[in-house]
Amino acid sequence: MAAEQERLPVFVYGTLRPGQANHGRYLRGRTVAEEPARLRGAVLYEGPGYPYAVADPGGEVRGELIVVSPGEYAAVLASLDELEGCGPDGAGEMYVRAVRPVLPGSSGGEVRAWVYLAAERTARRLRAVGTRVAGGSWPQP
Repeated sequence: MAAEQERLPVFVYGTLRPGQANHGRYLRGRTVAEEPARLRGAVLYEGPGYPYAVADPGGEVRGELIVVSPGEYAAVLASLDELEGCGPDGAGEMYVRAVRPVLPGSSGGEVRAWVYLAAERTARRLRAVGTRVAGGSWPQP
């Protein structure tokens, strides 16, 4: 079964986190579960008002694992792709939607989830001149 058909949860780490502006616009009332989670193998970089997750084997990003309501899944994923500048295939100039293992706070086991990572060109620029977010959590407390 293709990943799109599996209806994977979505790992969010920036403006889509509960309490942030885009959570209210894109996710509030359209989820069945939201819980703290960690994404290993990535670090956060500051962006203009939002962060970027960039692949890095030694890093860890803190965020939430979102399970979208089944009846809302296709519409939510399409709207998130549009927000992140991704086409229907998950590829974009700034972000790409990729399947990654995520560690939910409620269990010890990994789950597969969609994650919006910085596209390679953006990631190269951030690694060269970007500012890393200390502690892997955005916004900073």
